[in-house]
Amino acid sequence: MAQDKAGEIIHDSHIKDDAEFFWGWSTPAGKLRAERRADLIVKELNKKGFSKILEIGSGTGIFTDFLCRAGFEVHGIDISSDLLKKAAQKCSGAGNLTLSVADAQALPYPDASFDAVIGVCVLHHMDVSPVLSEIKRVMKDGGLMIFSEPNMMNPQLALQKNIKPIKRLKVLGETEDETAFFRWPMKKMLENTGFKNVSVTPFDFLHPWTPKPFIPFVKNLGIVLEHIPVIREIAGSLFIYAVK
Repeated sequence: MAQDKAGEIIHDSHIKDDAEFFWGWSTPAGKLRAERRADLIVKELNKKGFSKILEIGSGTGIFTDFLCRAGFEVHGIDISSDLLKKAAQKCSGAGNLTLSVADAQALPYPDASFDAVIGVCVLHHMDVSPVLSEIKRVMKDGGLMIFSEPNMMNPQLALQKNIKPIKRLKVLGETEDETAFFRWPMKKMLENTGFKNVSVTPFDFLHPWTPKPFIPFVKNLGIVLEHIPVIREIAGSLFIYAVK
């Protein structure tokens, strides 16, 4: 999939003030979903004792802020300067953060610069193969790649990403070239790039627009469903983990 980088930049400039609404992170359920992803990532990084992290697709700084508050040395990049201005405001005062406008297909860092490379809901906007090669290049040996991405097996996402009249609904905030991933092809792509210990796991049945009174029930039910074979395959997201 070729990325329309100019189109992405224009799109981001249009939604910058409401980006977290369109991305589903601003609702009560959306905030819980963000916290869960951040907790999963931080837990894996702390297991390894890592400190120097590259975040690809920092956007408005939702996950950047989590990483900074967890004490990591964070280098965040995004293709959109408009979104990074929002991230700078959100993370104002963080002395352990460097933000840069950069293209993930040509990362402006030397080889083996980072302990880990992470991102949330960003690879599905990109031409994945060259990005994975760049991620691997800037990681130290034994470093981690951790991403959360939309799952194409989820019925809503399958419709949203593939039916053009639905995809073009302004309320969804979609770009023309963004997609979602099937977990087995993603696992194979990572292995072909040279990553080891690859796992791509479906997770999260909590929809960002779940009404607040129903959140506890849906959250707990989702945890159960994540452990049921076949049913778990239609979860909303994929947790992607790989080692260089």
